[in-house]
Amino acid sequence: MPATKTGTRQHRVIPIFPAPLPAARRLQRWRRLIQASFYLLFIFAPVFDLFRIDLNADHAWLLGMEWRLGLDAFQGRGANGALAGLNIFLRLIIPLFALAGLLLWVSWKWGRLFCGWLCPHFPLVELINGLVTRACGQPTIWDKNRLPTQKPDGSQRRTDRRWWPVAALVSVTIAFSWAVVLLTYVLPPSTIYSNLWHGALTRNQLVFIGIVTTLLSIDFLFARHLFCRYMCSVGMFQSFTWLKNPEALVVGFDRQRASACSNCLPDREAACNTVCPMRLKPRSIKRHMFTCTQCALCLEACAETQQENPEGPLLSWVSGEAARQNEAGVSAMPVSYTHLRAHETDSHLVCRL
Repeated sequence: MPATKTGTRQHRVIPIFPAPLPAARRLQRWRRLIQASFYLLFIFAPVFDLFRIDLNADHAWLLGMEWRLGLDAFQGRGANGALAGLNIFLRLIIPLFALAGLLLWVSWKWGRLFCGWLCPHFPLVELINGLVTRACGQPTIWDKNRLPTQKPDGSQRRTDRRWWPVAALVSVTIAFSWAVVLLTYVLPPSTIYSNLWHGALTRNQLVFIGIVTTLLSIDFLFARHLFCRYMCSVGMFQSFTWLKNPEALVVGFDRQRASACSNCLPDREAACNTVCPMRLKPRSIKRHMFTCTQCALCLEACAETQQENPEGPLLSWVSGEAARQNEAGVSAMPVSYTHLRAHETDSHLVCRL
């Protein structure tokens, strides 16, 4: 331990290193809390008339108040079409564009933050991924290889096929609950829950719940992250907006210390790749990570495996000029043939001379 002298007295100097692991765990606790809060809001917003559309009453509810387009006075003879159009513009189009603008502004600066922190679909992706991993050793049936037996925190991963019925039951149950909740967004919640409790759902209500439950069950069991990556229009607009900003928040990789990744997990596996719910490779360049949801699970995994490294983890959030340099460093650094072969895919083959 280094020491310094001040006059005749000697003082020990204890080197203080940053503690990225506790910070990463604390960040995940906050994210889980925000996710849970928004999920509860998604379920109970119609119940408390925070937001829903009442097809029976021909108007919407917003924050406990009736929200109408102001068209009632223009449905009879002599209606003023121009004034009706102005009401639609002021009461519908402008609020929708304002909400979309806010979402795109957040995406421009921080990426798909809504997806990883607020969207009620994403925590289900993480939950069911975990159950499927317990059943077969890989987060999805589409993964080619099983995950390493060692987790980033050093514990061992065990698989048991008896988790398959649990994963299926959870998926179908959540799909059914979502179908009911979505129905309360267009019909009075008191009517729907009363009919459900007494087994008196109408034919149309049963058809809606049956179709939506089937579709969501297929999504939760087989698609999940694929829906988020390729089929969610809200997510795609966020991704394209984020890609256009070279200084937006991004997962930065310290490529000068890339050799530290070799002892991350056994068999040269990367911990960050194993934990990503979207099945991305966080050390890749931004355009290969365009569906990143900023969930920061890769940051926590890297901090776990590098907690004994005084230089800290290799992954961190960067923005501004650091984000530009992170991308510029990819093309500026020499890449070995072995590195290229390690990242070879069927669509991107490495030339063999």
